[in-house]
Amino acid sequence: MPIITGEQYISRIDQLGTEIWIDGERIHGKLSEHRAFKGIMNSQAELYSMQHDQSLQHELTYSSPTTNDLIGRSFIQPKTKEDLVKRRQMVQHYASYHHGLMGRSPDYMNTVVTAFACSTDYLQGKENCYPEHLQAYYEYAREQDLSITHTFIDPQVNRSNFYIEFDEKPIAATIIEQNDKGIIVDGAKLLATQGGMTDEIFVMSASNDGDGNRAFAFAIPSNTSGLKFICRESFALGESEFNYPLGSKFDEIDSLVIFDRVFVPWDRVFYVNNIHVANTFAQNSLFRPLSLHQVVARQVKKTEFLIDVAFAIVDSIKIEEYTHVQHKLAEMLVLQETIEALLLKSEHNAQLHEFGYICPQREPLEAAILIYPKMYPRMVEIIQLLAASGLINIPTENTFQTELNDDLNHFLQSKSQLGEERVKLFRIAWDLTMSPFGTRQTLYERFFFGDPERMSGAIYNLYKEKRNL
Repeated sequence: MPIITGEQYISRIDQLGTEIWIDGERIHGKLSEHRAFKGIMNSQAELYSMQHDQSLQHELTYSSPTTNDLIGRSFIQPKTKEDLVKRRQMVQHYASYHHGLMGRSPDYMNTVVTAFACSTDYLQGKENCYPEHLQAYYEYAREQDLSITHTFIDPQVNRSNFYIEFDEKPIAATIIEQNDKGIIVDGAKLLATQGGMTDEIFVMSASNDGDGNRAFAFAIPSNTSGLKFICRESFALGESEFNYPLGSKFDEIDSLVIFDRVFVPWDRVFYVNNIHVANTFAQNSLFRPLSLHQVVARQVKKTEFLIDVAFAIVDSIKIEEYTHVQHKLAEMLVLQETIEALLLKSEHNAQLHEFGYICPQREPLEAAILIYPKMYPRMVEIIQLLAASGLINIPTENTFQTELNDDLNHFLQSKSQLGEERVKLFRIAWDLTMSPFGTRQTLYERFFFGDPERMSGAIYNLYKEKRNL
């Protein structure tokens, strides 16, 4: 099956009948028509439809190695540096559409699944590991152009070093039975972004303290019996793109995933009851370098968007002459140049991995992902400081459609804009930095790839090993 359209994506998800709960109610009917999912699913659909744009198709797709059909380039297993460059260009085409605000756009999990498929050699010959299942799943996802979410994290019950769960009913997702047909999983996992609005979910142990029943990786359809997605409150506060220019389109719902005796057939299990593999596969596979390459490519475009908003505010109210304003903008520009340079360095220094695929240099990507959680909140703060009270004086769309329109256009005008255009700009800045959607974006970037303290340790150990210390 070749690349799908946005209409096909929406139709597939609507037909699943996945069990999704939000605000105390189970969703019935078409998910794409629900107020919390309508905007983000339409945006997701646009990304699939972009694959059919003749001006972009050569950069967003490639020919399937098995069918010669056009398939998404995010599934390509890189063999050359040119493949990495093309992957980056593909990611940034998509990110330009959503301004880098969709951290779980389809190209992210496609990249993750591809990275694991590039690393099946690591599973060969290891106990309770099924590399052939992982390879088959990758090919299935690639050929069907699947949308996929994932969940890696156990519920945040007790983060102490020596916590051991003794509850009779599992809290963290646990294998409670095995038979000749598959495994049965009970418990819960966090934090499935886009939970419920994808074809499938990829489930994996992030780390393991010694319980083999929590050492696994598998993938199943989102509508699997016993699987529930419990969503947070929607931050798409309304459908008006005037009032909520970003949240109305790009709020990726996050969810708790509950497994109520969920059956997983063996052909969907990639490894099970292997604590060593559960603790090392992500680190020793191409997961980190390839997924970080996608993440940093997106963050470059997100940073460009924040800079564009900041410059638009400065131009609107004519404050560029002030030195402190120039200094703040320079901070943002330096970050953009830094992470883009690190991204390009990772491609320039890419080398052939032992598994036979080209691998971007990991060190500059690890540096970029460590810088960004510190600098993103600072960029948000800079926009707040530049806009000041302008982020408060932002009447709604309906207000402009009353007899007050002339007054608002006059009294809220800026140096270069009438009141309505000025408010549109400042509502973008508000939605980016102060709304529930915007503050969620800040928290998301703080912890996108994990705890920054642990990431610091990871990059230290990486360089320690490189220097033979």
